[in-house]
Amino acid sequence: MIKVGIIGGAGYTAGELIRILLYHPKVEIGFIHSTSNAGNSISDVHTDLVGETNIVFTNILQDDVNVIFLCMGHGKSKVFLEKNTIASSIKIIDLSRDFRLKADSHNYVYGLPELNKSAIQASNYIANCGCFATAIQLALLPLAKAQKLTNAVHVHAITGSTGAGQKPGRTTHFSWRNNNVSIYKAFTHQHLGEIKQSLQQLQPSFDKAIHFLPVRGNFSRGIYASAYLTSDLTAEEATELYQDFYKNEPFVVITSKDPHLKQVVNTNKAVLHIKKQDDQLLIISMIDNLIKGASGQAVQNMNLIFGLEETLGLNLKATYF
Repeated sequence: MIKVGIIGGAGYTAGELIRILLYHPKVEIGFIHSTSNAGNSISDVHTDLVGETNIVFTNILQDDVNVIFLCMGHGKSKVFLEKNTIASSIKIIDLSRDFRLKADSHNYVYGLPELNKSAIQASNYIANCGCFATAIQLALLPLAKAQKLTNAVHVHAITGSTGAGQKPGRTTHFSWRNNNVSIYKAFTHQHLGEIKQSLQQLQPSFDKAIHFLPVRGNFSRGIYASAYLTSDLTAEEATELYQDFYKNEPFVVITSKDPHLKQVVNTNKAVLHIKKQDDQLLIISMIDNLIKGASGQAVQNMNLIFGLEETLGLNLKATYF
């Protein structure tokens, strides 16, 4: 059994992680750390887990675990690791953006299995991908591998409110978000750095712009991304390219029909759809931002670094209605 510790256990991603790991056949949850909730029952915070577990939050770190998931806000993982000593035998999977960009100062592997599977399997430290970054990279990686990103890329992607985290804010509370839609961080979103890094890993010559418009949706979870660019590929050639690239990837589905978000919500799937109109190639990419875009992908990475079946514990079914 893999013994797991979770740091920052009160947020949305931690809640999803706990739900998955409670029923993972090869996992035992050793501790769930939360300074503000120490002594409280997990189900007092993640109320849907009532009757599922008797675990309580702790503010004491335990060193008898095999892997630690860092589920804290961006910038907080680095601070936590500077203040706390983690045994070198403990593997770390960080869900923040603190280690996603390559740097000499750390040895974290970027945790997108469809790009870095072999490196993930050989690593002790994983920087889990961003949610927008996951959806957009999956839409573009096959083109980068084929050296076909030769023009600017335009991306319009809409995300659910859980993407902003659990802490309430002006643009996340119900009365503002409901029956509303808005663009934020146009062309400057923080995930662009990791997206470009991955594309250049496969196509070093890629130097074109990615014009990314992130949109706040009036739903709770999921990302629906539309990426398009000028391309000389036919629809048939592009589809074959994508099918070949993802042929051994258990969570990526290429569909010939127009997709919709309910096909991926509550799953670790990514569903892609490819179209061609005149000289424009369109790739639609959909994921659940909390699962494939965060906690499910983190478990997928855990399975890989411990030599388990990649899909173990992740046979999650969409909630259609």
